[in-house]
Amino acid sequence: MKPIHEQRLAWAITGSGHYLRECIDILNTLDQVDLFLSKAAAEILKQYGYEHHVGRVYQDKTASSVPVELFYHGAYHTVVVAPATSNTVAKMVYGISDNLVTNIFAQAGKCRVPSIVFACDTEPELESEAPREHMVKVYPRRIDLENMEKLKTFDDTTVAGDIAQLQAAIQTRLAWLRDFSS
Repeated sequence: MKPIHEQRLAWAITGSGHYLRECIDILNTLDQVDLFLSKAAAEILKQYGYEHHVGRVYQDKTASSVPVELFYHGAYHTVVVAPATSNTVAKMVYGISDNLVTNIFAQAGKCRVPSIVFACDTEPELESEAPREHMVKVYPRRIDLENMEKLKTFDDTTVAGDIAQLQAAIQTRLAWLRDFSS
């Protein structure tokens, strides 16, 4: 296991445009971050035209999700999944790890690495940014809201319902790590 000061933050993006710009803005303020992109995330970043400033990027291109082995070497202190689509949240809740992002979440849990998830579908009615800066109304299904509530019960998992909660959860975790390592 690596010492905390040598560990990194693993940030995973799924295929949602919901607060994607704000998530990228937060991501770009952080140091020592590896970025994990689902296939849909790689597409949506191009579609929205957003750029990140992260050095190491892993894309979902292998059937076995090879980058998850980094968790067994203690490379990460925290996993952030933001934004997380309702599909990804459902897979997390039901233990399906069939892509890079859900594999990372599963491996983080197995290795007791805390996770912070910004679930897109947190309220019965939301405004979300579509491509080309167009805002749309979104009405999450009951099952989406129920899965988000179930995810809140997972050990070592913090679910953020909005950008302010995401930012606060990340800052709280980083502050704890600084205090722990000093």
